[in-house]
Amino acid sequence: MTHRPHTPWLFLLPGLAVVLMFSIFPFLNMIVLAFTDADALGGGQFTGVDNFVRMVDDPKFWVAARNSTLYLFGVVPPLVLLPLLLALLVRRQVPGITFFRTAFFTPVIASAVVVGLIWTWLLDSRGLVNSVVEALGGARIPFLTDSSLLLVSAMAVTVWKGMGYYMVIYLAALANVPNDLHEAAQVDGAGPIRRFVSVTVPALRPTMVLVAALSAVNGFRVFAEVYLLSGGSGGPGGASTTLVMLIQQTGTGLTGEVGYASALSLVLFVVTLGLLLITLRLNRKEDLL
Repeated sequence: MTHRPHTPWLFLLPGLAVVLMFSIFPFLNMIVLAFTDADALGGGQFTGVDNFVRMVDDPKFWVAARNSTLYLFGVVPPLVLLPLLLALLVRRQVPGITFFRTAFFTPVIASAVVVGLIWTWLLDSRGLVNSVVEALGGARIPFLTDSSLLLVSAMAVTVWKGMGYYMVIYLAALANVPNDLHEAAQVDGAGPIRRFVSVTVPALRPTMVLVAALSAVNGFRVFAEVYLLSGGSGGPGGASTTLVMLIQQTGTGLTGEVGYASALSLVLFVVTLGLLLITLRLNRKEDLL
């Protein structure tokens, strides 16, 4: 039985239609709107690069860009190292290890809203953590009302929620590290730490670069953690607002400035694309070594 050339495309058509409608078209529309003064009610006139000139003079943009950058540098190192240590611990075949693997992975599949509510309850001025601190004779810590501590608290939530996901990636990579290398290093007298530094880390370097890239992109685009912990305000005076939060605040509501929010979104896209290109370049260097 012969098939017509267009038959495969008929099967792909529903999926392509969904991608076109909900991904490609909104992306192209965002690029167009970035150069207009469109508002929440639609319309808008072409304004050229006015939105980007306004962005340079907008203090809220620079605060949000600073917070997103700090967030990136705050979550990437722990999300590269801690999941690796977890993977090394849970890869051992001992009784009950499945329970711990499941426990470490559970935050990954938990709803962001549920996670935010749990941590808000823990870190609130009258929450569990402050109640313990006060019972020990200390002063209450303003985790959610101090702009700096709010950002650090959100970073802790991001690390806690993401460790299980990257742990699974490391587990898959560790399974591909040849045991012969470890055995040869052990014969030469290398201890566990030396084998980790000289054998495991070089073998996992491409995976570590991948994890760093994924966590950097996710960290720079953070929204849920800061939004939920701050109650949607971005902290006192909006001092902990991130870029995605600024986009949400600018482009929503009846007075939303859709054109300016689209310009902010375009800048966010360019930055995240740059992070991915840097990762691709680093991976190519790893392949050449």
